Amino acid sequence: MILAVDIGTTRIKAALFDAEGRSLKLEIVDLPDESSNYYEEINARLWLKAFSEIISRLIATGEKNELKAIVICGNGPTILPIDERGEPLAPAITWLDRRAQQEAKEASIALNYSLDAAFNLPKILWMRQHLPNIYNRAHLFVSCPEFIAGRLSGEWTTCLPNQGYTRIIWDTKTLEMLRLDIEKFPRFVGVGEIVGYIHDHAAREFGLPNGLPVVMGGPDFIASLLGTATVKPGRTCDKAGTSEGINLCSERDIGDEEALLVMPHIIPPYFNISGVISSSGIALSWFKSRFLPQEDFETVYARIASAEPGAEGLVFLPYLAGERSPHWDPNARAVFLGLGLNHDLSTMARAVLEGTAFAIREVLDVMESRGATVHDMRATGTPSLSPIWNQIKADITGKQLMVSSFPEPELAGCLAIGRFALGEESTLAEAAEKVFMPAEIFEPRKETESMYCELYEVYLDSYRRLADLFPTISVLQRNNGVQRGRFGTGF
Repeated sequence: MILAVDIGTTRIKAALFDAEGRSLKLEIVDLPDESSNYYEEINARLWLKAFSEIISRLIATGEKNELKAIVICGNGPTILPIDERGEPLAPAITWLDRRAQQEAKEASIALNYSLDAAFNLPKILWMRQHLPNIYNRAHLFVSCPEFIAGRLSGEWTTCLPNQGYTRIIWDTKTLEMLRLDIEKFPRFVGVGEIVGYIHDHAAREFGLPNGLPVVMGGPDFIASLLGTATVKPGRTCDKAGTSEGINLCSERDIGDEEALLVMPHIIPPYFNISGVISSSGIALSWFKSRFLPQEDFETVYARIASAEPGAEGLVFLPYLAGERSPHWDPNARAVFLGLGLNHDLSTMARAVLEGTAFAIREVLDVMESRGATVHDMRATGTPSLSPIWNQIKADITGKQLMVSSFPEPELAGCLAIGRFALGEESTLAEAAEKVFMPAEIFEPRKETESMYCELYEVYLDSYRRLADLFPTISVLQRNNGVQRGRFGTGF
């Protein structure tokens, strides 16, 4: 059996797979929200607590000896300073956090290529600047899945999916140029490498067998690519959750593209062209919590299904947390455009879902305008469980959308990685093809095509016209807001 674990932003998921790849058990443990008005961070000890809980739920005493490996993937870029014992020195700065904008600008100038504030190095530079005591005490800086793997095995590593990823992670030359301490950065391992083996203390603490291989699953988006078999050109993984990651497998390197991130694919010789939308699932959660707090999500989805496609001309810009691809505008703000007396909460809720789909279409359009080809989308995450949301995405993007028969592609990807690590499959691509099976396929409907094309043009023009106002709004909001929370609370 293979134990697959995914440490997400808001929850930890784990599944137990048998030798045929069947999921025997699936468990989910929610993580508390520790973010403040300005900072997105989490106490890494909560990862350990949730990990311990999920293992106790998942693994019966008699099953321990049947385990062949544990594979761990997780959210990122998220960075955590640890001491010599592997204990956190401060909360982990999550991938959602944008505090290091100034450091990102300075690093981009020094390195002569663009580094976003979400990446690891700007966050570490921010720490050196604003929390020198934490920076100086840090023995190592590790990311999310590497922290759990290190606590289990005693081996501290950084996942490097392939050599091309040093640009967004780090390499020795970069560390030297930014005057960062090289010894604080762990050695690299690849996806599917055995990091180490569970040691005595971890076996007692977590109830796992001593000596079990700990396999690097890496960033959760890599696991999603494998779990959705996005391993051939034209296939696109739509990783939906709090935010939305669009990852296209492409034969072509479209070159430097500020709107998108172009990296080597985990499957050579292909390229991974990706765009990230800041607010997706969180946009609907926000709307529900503010306007329909007494209703569950199924009731909200029923409301949306009852509203006419196009939301009676109401357009929503989903920039609740700024926007990344393709604008990379931290000052962007959400907008309901065209709100009138005829609109009700059902129509507004539909506009929210349509707005997130317009954002996806914009990312796909940029990909295709640069010469890439998009054949289909493979939806993952909680939003993919909603048929109405899936149909809206298919209608607005004009692409076929598939939903996996197994609801957690990150865990399916970990299964593929585990099989490869154990030598059961010769390549990651072969392993990926065997774990993905579509349960539902949503085709774009011709009857909505023209209407959505018109609304999409309004969506695009709305951002262009409002972009100059967003910085002013952002300043006013900061000046009138109350900052809560400080980095390091609880340590």
